[in-house]
Amino acid sequence: MEPELFTEVGDAVRSLLSPNLVDCRMQDRRWSVKVWFGPDKPTRDHYECQVMGRRHIDGGDGIAVETGFHAEHRSVEENEATMAPLVSAEKRWRKALGPAAELGPFLGADHWRRLSEVWLDPDLSDPGVGFELASRLTDYIETIEAIRRG
Repeated sequence: MEPELFTEVGDAVRSLLSPNLVDCRMQDRRWSVKVWFGPDKPTRDHYECQVMGRRHIDGGDGIAVETGFHAEHRSVEENEATMAPLVSAEKRWRKALGPAAELGPFLGADHWRRLSEVWLDPDLSDPGVGFELASRLTDYIETIEAIRRG
């Protein structure tokens, strides 16, 4: 994996987003990029594209990339409240995001919630993978922000 992969993902996301969403904030690291709206500091409700161990997904060896929306509040109740509008709008986001999108507990932290998808053992050295990840993260941001903003 190239060390600047998630910087590339973040740059591509910013270029792909609708003009009304370019006010997002981003934080990229070697293994992830996080996107949120509002304050300078990352919020507990955010979008993320990140490398994870497969042990968190299916107990296997290797890596996975998880891409989507996270609610990472301290309590299950806060996370459920954050996700409630998405639960109600499943037909809408399902049409846009497809069958790979999963709504439920976060992988490896059961009290957090997610609407995301997982790619098992992706080739992170592929020259096109950064744009593919950015495109998919943009799909999540565009779809979910339309629901969250009403």
